[in-house]
This record gives sequence, structure tokens and C-alpha cells, in this order.
Amino acid sequence: MACRRSAALSVAWALALSALIVMPAAAQTVVKIGLISSYTGFVAQASDQAQKAIDLYVKEHEKDLPPDVKIEILRRDDTATPEVGKRLAQELITREHVQLLTGVVLSPIAPLTAEAKVPFLISIAAGGSAIPRISPYVARVSFTLWQQGYPIGKWAAEKGWKTGYTAVSDFIPGHDSEASFTKGFTDGGGAIVGSVRMPTQSPDFVPFMQRIRDAKPDVVFLWIPSTQATALMKAARDLQLREAGIHLTSAQDLLPDEQLPAIGDMALGLITAGTYSTAAERPANTAFLAAWQRAYGDAVIPDFLSVNAWDGMTAIYDLVKATKGKFTADEAMTFFKGWKNPDSPRGPIMIDPDTRDIVQNVYIRRLDKVEGKLANIEIATIPAVKDPWKEFNPAK
Repeated sequence: MACRRSAALSVAWALALSALIVMPAAAQTVVKIGLISSYTGFVAQASDQAQKAIDLYVKEHEKDLPPDVKIEILRRDDTATPEVGKRLAQELITREHVQLLTGVVLSPIAPLTAEAKVPFLISIAAGGSAIPRISPYVARVSFTLWQQGYPIGKWAAEKGWKTGYTAVSDFIPGHDSEASFTKGFTDGGGAIVGSVRMPTQSPDFVPFMQRIRDAKPDVVFLWIPSTQATALMKAARDLQLREAGIHLTSAQDLLPDEQLPAIGDMALGLITAGTYSTAAERPANTAFLAAWQRAYGDAVIPDFLSVNAWDGMTAIYDLVKATKGKFTADEAMTFFKGWKNPDSPRGPIMIDPDTRDIVQNVYIRRLDKVEGKLANIEIATIPAVKDPWKEFNPAK
């Protein structure tokens, strides 16, 4: 009798073991994302602002992914060096076989995506207008400099200021900023009486501010990477440009939210054009700031780069959820064309299906004090702004 029970138990164990062998656990789908940013170099602070938002989004929303789907983010530092960025993108494509590239503050990696047919979602900065035309596998959720420079140029002319001057960093974003303000200002009836381009790395702004003071324009448009905002504003204060009757204006890079405490009251009343402010009273922004506060407390203030990266992750997660993590490059691009998010912290956004570029509100902001703290207050909204450069320069 005991032998029979032992034999029966042996059969039962064998059946259970065979069931485990025949029915393996469901395989996990892993979506590999290559994230290239400038964690070192002269724009490292910008990358840090964006990375904090990426980390926070993953923490808050990883639970929303489909069962058995995981996103693996392969993070790379381009050191703010174009050639390094290109090499890293090549390695991520050929060695790591990433399904999608994202990020970048500066790196010119778009041409590689056309060759490899790998989608590239610009989600931090890289505001040069022409980038999506380089490759059909590029889409953008950040901004273009023309979206901000052209409106603030027109606004400056409408203020009655007749003469303008531009001072920008000497690389593609600065050139786009210079051209966009100039176009807006001259379209409004103003005249540019001078311009200067400043070095990108460790610049001494004082000599350039002296040139502006000597030229005595009604208004000067200043553009530098947001990481250099405090240094530039201190040089403008030391040369007393505002006291000399010269009005200052810019895109949002001149007054990033996280640098306002360091810039101080010297910039009160200054008008800029931008896509985001922490002072914005929108439910989605309130929720974003609450999550940021839980994660980072008062030690770090988010800015427009943080929100751009947050929205980039929203688009990527939406793609993964819609496809359960299984998509081709062309399917990803079809998804991104026309992707919308009505509840971004910066307001409603979408990707234009024709240009694959961001469409978003642009806000005219005035720097005020609210409850003792400096804040970029939105005083006017230009809704659903497409990239003006593309409208002035239609594709052939």
C-alpha cells in the first residue's frame, strides 16, 4: 500500500514538473530607449533639469505600462560636444539596437536617424527650426527658437521701440534666435542697428554689453543658453543698460525659473516670450509641481526644460501603451505625427503631422514678485503657435 502511495506521489510530481516546463512564464517585452544629453559641459545644468523630470515621470508612471512591458533607458553623456553625440547615437543604434532615441540639448544626431531609420523624439531643447527636415524620423516636443523670438520681436515693435540690437550666443540656436527676433521686429516696423555674437563657452559678457550701451538702441534682444542667464544679467546690470534707457527682452532662456533667485530684483518688469512658467495657474501644472515637490522639495526649481522632458516621456509612454511595446520605426513616427496632450503643464500641445514639430501656446511673461518671490507671470497668450520659420520657408 505504501508503495502505491509513493508511486502516485511520484507521478503527481512528474506531472507538475512537466506542466512547469510546458507552460513558461510570459516573456517580457523590453523597449530600449537611447537617451542622449549633456550631463557634463557648458550646458550640464540644462541636462540636470531635464533628467530630474525624466526620473520623476518614470517613478510616477511606470505602473501605467501594459503588463509584461518594460522601458529600459540607456543614458549617454555627449559632454556638449557634437562629435561625441554623433558617436554615441551610432553606438546606441548599432550596438544596443535601441528602438528610439530621445533627449538632446545640442547634439546634431538627426542625419543618423535617416540612415538607420530609427525614430528620434527631441524632448529637451535642440530648438533649431530646420532639424525635422533633416530626417523623416525626427519629431519634436520641446520648442523652436522661432516660436519665441518672432513673437517677442513683433511685441517690441508694437511697444513703439524703433531701434533694436541683438546679442546672441554664436551657435545655431543663437543664430535662430537672432534671425527670428530680427524678422519679428522689422515686420513690425522697427530697425536693427547692430548685432553681436558671443562665445558659447566661458564668455565674458561685459565687453558685449558695453557695445550695446554705446549703440544706444531702444531695445536689445539677448539670447544665451539658459545656464548662462545669471552671468549675462549681472553684466547687463554692471553696465547699467536699463538705467541708460535700453530695454531688455528675450526668449525664456534669459529668465529661467530656477535662476530667478540668483538673478534677483534687477530683472523686475522684464518681458520675455516663453512656453512655460512655474507661476502658471493650470491644473496640470499644479499637479506637476506637487509631484516635483514630493520628489525634490525646495532644493530644485523646475523650468521649461524640465517640462519639455516630462512631455517627451508622456509621448513615449503613450506610444508604448498604444502598441504594447511592439512597434516599427514607421509605426512610431505615424503615432507621433498628430500626437496630442491637452494636459501638459505648459498648456495644450501637439505634434504637427505635416512638419513633425511642436505646436504650443507661447506666453508673453512679465517678471513680477508674488508673495515675495520672483515669478514669470503670463500676461498674454498666443495660442497654438506653429514654427514660424517653416511658414516663412515652406518645404520645396
